[in-house]
Amino acid sequence: MQPRRPNILIFMTDQQNASTIADGSGCRARTPHLDRFRDRAVTFSKAFAPSPHCCPSRASFFTGTLPSEHGVWNNVNVANALSRGPRPGIPFWSRALAEAGYDMGFAGKWHVSNSTGPSAFGWSELTTPSVPGAGLDLDAQRAEARRRELTRLAERPDSEATVRVRGEIQRPGWPRYLHYGIDEDPFGDRDVVERGVDFIRSRLSEQPWCLYVGTLGPHDPYMPPRRFLDLYDREKIFLPANFDDPMADKPALYRRTRARFDQLSREEQRDALLHYMAFCSYEDELFGKLLAALDDTGQTEDTIVVFLSDHGDYAGEHGLWGKGLPCFQSAYAIPLVIGGRSLDATLAGTNCDCPITLADLGPTLCDLAGSVKAERMTGRSFGPWLAGLARCPEPQPVFFQSNGNEVYGIQRIVVSGAWKLVYNAFDYDELYNLADDPGETRNLIASAPIRKVGAGPLDHVPSEFRDIVRDLYRQIWDFAIAHQDDIFDPYILTAMGTFGPQPAARFAIAGES
Repeated sequence: MQPRRPNILIFMTDQQNASTIADGSGCRARTPHLDRFRDRAVTFSKAFAPSPHCCPSRASFFTGTLPSEHGVWNNVNVANALSRGPRPGIPFWSRALAEAGYDMGFAGKWHVSNSTGPSAFGWSELTTPSVPGAGLDLDAQRAEARRRELTRLAERPDSEATVRVRGEIQRPGWPRYLHYGIDEDPFGDRDVVERGVDFIRSRLSEQPWCLYVGTLGPHDPYMPPRRFLDLYDREKIFLPANFDDPMADKPALYRRTRARFDQLSREEQRDALLHYMAFCSYEDELFGKLLAALDDTGQTEDTIVVFLSDHGDYAGEHGLWGKGLPCFQSAYAIPLVIGGRSLDATLAGTNCDCPITLADLGPTLCDLAGSVKAERMTGRSFGPWLAGLARCPEPQPVFFQSNGNEVYGIQRIVVSGAWKLVYNAFDYDELYNLADDPGETRNLIASAPIRKVGAGPLDHVPSEFRDIVRDLYRQIWDFAIAHQDDIFDPYILTAMGTFGPQPAARFAIAGES
């Protein structure tokens, strides 16, 4: 008789920086429930989102594929969305689990499709996520999104119409935006978690279950309940070491983005960091409620538990907040902790520094669930290693894909060993040595060169870095071709890469012939 498959509990926060659970970090939040869980779990210290935005990263998590494959690039609910949801036929690992006999429960944030909810992909919805375009064709979805955005603009007070208050960022002609404050029930996350708790307490049969709980915190604006601020000594909250990075050697868009936040005084920005960390502590308390439900029902030993986030937050690094096109690791790096049943006992309480992305979680969960077969996932599985059946996968370069954050800009990133290359189609590229410069303050191929008529094509790249940049570009193009990332139009005004994809294209074509 086959052993009963394990239960699976997934708790995904929204916009939580990996530094919030990193000991010694200036952004380390108080997370007692997660800390206790980590004692019997594996913490992945190099876990990343493939894109620094909610929708593409969540689609990668739920499909085990990359944005260039599933087709979700930006917010699926806005009027100017590039896509409204995944491409037709993209498989979801949740369907595979449902077909394998799992009782599937979904509570909280979805943000993968504007027209189709989780129930179309094998889940039973415990709370109904917002699916504003349900039943509408693409033109009607765009019209509905446009109407919704214009209504929101018209109804909210203009930031110029009131006196600026502490923590407010004024934007003439735009609605008021308070960057941080107090909310005793931010985003309704408490209700979402209670639905998850009810699910756990009611599933006591032999049928295995998979529960996804997705909160909206600690997403900006940072609005935790007041009591979580009291966990911290305000005098010991310090801005990141690279907060004052002038970013003179980086794309102009980065500086323009930061200019919004420069309205906040240093004291206000320290307050913002305090509120962000306190918000993470609130999310930790909610996670603890789910763990307590497992304990109370005797299901802890039968359940795989995953704690993670959809992407990171700059949290004051380089003077930035939130996430977006600025390429920095803090927007991509996420907390990821996996423990519970199926975990090799020798791994409990350890850290893994092998890079892993959200696209790897689907294959990993399917293996941990007992060799559940899901279709066409391109992520790689860490399941056999976690179960003690194989060696840890070899470290591989990590690739990131972004087409901007609603106002679009093509950006591709590779991190290979110590080197990080950022291909910015909208501005000059960036090269960082993360071993020497983990704060990413020195772009080694700097900014715009002085104009020189008759200049060579590589004059803007220092000679000592040209071979490195050429090799990193080769990796970007190889990865793009392998993963349907069609960013190699050779037209003179769109082919902006310093080194082009011809070698990769020739290799790919030769392989097809």
